[in-house]
Amino acid sequence: MLVLVAPGQGAQTPGFLTPWLDLPGGADRVAAWSDAIGLDLAHYGTLADADAIRDTAVAQPLLVAAGLLSAAALGAQAPAAVAGHSVGEFTAAVLADVLDDTAALKLVRERGLAMAEAAAVTRTGMSALLGGDPDVTIPHLEKLGLTPANVNGAGQIVAAGTLEELAALEADKPEGVRRVVALKVAGAFHTRHMAPAVDVLAKAAAELSPADPTITYVSNKDGRTVATGAEVVSRLVGQVANPVRWDLCMETFKELGVTALIEVCPGGTLTGLAKRALPGVKTLALKTPDDLDAARELIAEHASDLSA
Repeated sequence: MLVLVAPGQGAQTPGFLTPWLDLPGGADRVAAWSDAIGLDLAHYGTLADADAIRDTAVAQPLLVAAGLLSAAALGAQAPAAVAGHSVGEFTAAVLADVLDDTAALKLVRERGLAMAEAAAVTRTGMSALLGGDPDVTIPHLEKLGLTPANVNGAGQIVAAGTLEELAALEADKPEGVRRVVALKVAGAFHTRHMAPAVDVLAKAAAELSPADPTITYVSNKDGRTVATGAEVVSRLVGQVANPVRWDLCMETFKELGVTALIEVCPGGTLTGLAKRALPGVKTLALKTPDDLDAARELIAEHASDLSA
């Protein structure tokens, strides 16, 4: 059984979209999406520097566009299940036929703008903690006023809060944590600091007519599968201010019997976690179109007709 997963913010790097635009129809598709959301995705994905694509309002639609473009290049064979980390859930929602690509990108554009505005209120950020025991780390973070915004499994938790709280974490690491690494994001996502963005996103989402998933959709909220389009969209809205439980998503992959995992562009982060947390599961990250042949072979080997 194969699961297709989509990364979240922080996975983008300058120029990462460039080779994907050379695929047949790729540039035209990205141009159409750019027109629909009022953002030049091709420019940001090919020419913009790291600071420009760190902007939340840019990074989020750019990541979803890249994920959709790379997933489409895989061919017609659908995976048995999909999931996405943070904004990657929007990519997963399209792959599960809950939303069409344009509707999802428009909503993501609203999400990015609203989260950027919320992030501007207070100087906040996120840092990854490598190593440690969650039972020790999480209470320590809460003592410092931080939120365990991403519980990623495989020994990784991402803390979020004010820059002062994150500085205190650097000086007072939880027992067992080897390193604290500041992430290239513009705010404390998936925390109370994003509450204003939830209201904005809820209003935008109210105009959608989501369909029920056609394949198994695994949610960040609690790792559970979601059977209705309305519930998927409701979770997409609320997840802006709720922690990402990728650890629970991977537990669900185990329960479903996943044997292979492909991470859409810009792949690498989630496959790295899977290699440590899902022993025996074959993984592949779509970094460039050169990875497509190997990905198609993996799909053919692990294809399943399991559906939601």
